[in-house]
Amino acid sequence: MTEHHITDGHLVDGHAPDRDLPDGRPSDGGAADAHGEEARGEEARAEDGHATGRAVTIVEVARHAGVAVSTVSYVLSGKRAISADTRRRVLDSVRTLGYHPNAGARALASKRANVIALVLPLRAGMHVPVLMRFATSVVTAARHFDHDVLLMTADEGLDGLRRAAASALVDGLVLMDVELDDPRVPLLRRLAEPSVLIGFPADAAGVTCVDLDFAAAGALCVAHLAERGHHEVVLLGAPAVVYERGTGFARRTLEGFTAALAEHGLDGTALPCEESFEEVHATVSGLLAARPGLSGLVVHNEAAVNHVLSSLRQLGRKVPQDLAVMAICPDDVAEPARLTSVLIPAEEVGREAVGLLMDKLAGRPVPPATLLVPRLTVRAST
Repeated sequence: MTEHHITDGHLVDGHAPDRDLPDGRPSDGGAADAHGEEARGEEARAEDGHATGRAVTIVEVARHAGVAVSTVSYVLSGKRAISADTRRRVLDSVRTLGYHPNAGARALASKRANVIALVLPLRAGMHVPVLMRFATSVVTAARHFDHDVLLMTADEGLDGLRRAAASALVDGLVLMDVELDDPRVPLLRRLAEPSVLIGFPADAAGVTCVDLDFAAAGALCVAHLAERGHHEVVLLGAPAVVYERGTGFARRTLEGFTAALAEHGLDGTALPCEESFEEVHATVSGLLAARPGLSGLVVHNEAAVNHVLSSLRQLGRKVPQDLAVMAICPDDVAEPARLTSVLIPAEEVGREAVGLLMDKLAGRPVPPATLLVPRLTVRAST
């Protein structure tokens, strides 16, 4: 019976794993024919396959280079020291033949796909540029762990998760746009694949979550304005649909802001804010008319920040002389307008999420909840 050996993810037919001589030449005799007529025929066929688009195999690379299959595997994986001359010969053959390691075979050998899924449903009211910061951070962090990222943007809910888990395409999942009553959470508790949520549901038992402490961020904004002597402040938040979905970060910011108003004895309220200039201008105009004593404004809506500032200018209000304005947003949104802000640390959150997932894949214990402390940067607008 012929045995099948898996070497660094590649299936090789033979009776025993290849062993190499010190110079990288095969010791089994079969690959020693690489310099004979049969090997030259295989080399020609490999080159023909490269020209026609047929996948070149590791066996063909070994014969072309005159080494054992295991030597090619060690050169490509770096798992064993190989002489410089042999390594150069193998890499020359890889380039000449156009060989690409078979990801499926590697996954079969390691029982890992080396892919994680980022479940980021693109829904109404979401500001895509900021979301892409999170996505870029997850992708960059995953590469440090030699993992690729499958980005899932369709709003498929449970069906999308089930499909990803059943396909064996991914080792684990990172999920965004988490709702307080997120229907995906009970399924995540049952799935064999580990997962990390960027965001917190109302009941986070049995799942791993990481995010900015948005409740503390909302409270920090109120505290800053209270320290500056303001008595009436308003939060312009996310679009109404985001609150209607029960999206966690928006609801938690609102809760923190509202609780801090009472704590500091301030008058104020919170309003949803849409994203177009016309809608923002109408909201700001109505707000100023209804609250003539308003002196502090917090904006938690990246798409609306510049529209708010433009509307205030058109309405004859100067910042900060007439109205102090601050935002919860990335720095590059706040810095051009010299806007006091609480940072949304997308890069840090993405790194943390991937790190937690890798720890879970490795069987290491992780904290169930990771809340990043909000950081305030004071600029000219307050």
